[in-house]
Amino acid sequence: MKKINEIFYSLQGEGFHTGKAAVFVRFSGCNLKCSFCDTQHESGTFMSDNEILETISAYPSNMVILTGGEPSLWVDKAFIDLLHQAGMYICIETNGTHSLPANIDWITCSPKEEAPILLKQMDEIKVVYTGQDVSKYLKLKAQHHYLQPCSCINTKEVVEYILHHPEWHLSLQTHKLINIQ
Repeated sequence: MKKINEIFYSLQGEGFHTGKAAVFVRFSGCNLKCSFCDTQHESGTFMSDNEILETISAYPSNMVILTGGEPSLWVDKAFIDLLHQAGMYICIETNGTHSLPANIDWITCSPKEEAPILLKQMDEIKVVYTGQDVSKYLKLKAQHHYLQPCSCINTKEVVEYILHHPEWHLSLQTHKLINIQ
């Protein structure tokens, strides 16, 4: 059983897959306490892997984004295999503090300032920028490096930083900008 905060269908609003239709599986619970987190960790419903698959299969997109909270606390190889067998493309958004099953298609690591990153490889790094030193994240093995304003509040500061550090790309929370979930 996995504790699910919500399952919904929308457009990916951040990072490499921005604008793509996807089913979001938001897990409850996290090992970190970030001030800007938008998940109500105390709420949620326990669902079996098959119940989750049945719910996400009702939507037309085969892209599934596992997010949270911290989904690495809940996912395992068998769950990812089940979703793959149903033809799903699996993305995960994780803080990188736990290992992941090797069979996930796309890994987005959104590291937090003091938390150790255990992942050795990911597809993209997406850092919520609050003025912290982000240079250490460029050493992580990833194809793409994104800086994201914190809830669209400090966008001007992030743009200025990227102009001076062009190895970073801007990731806006477009779902917030166009007012969708």
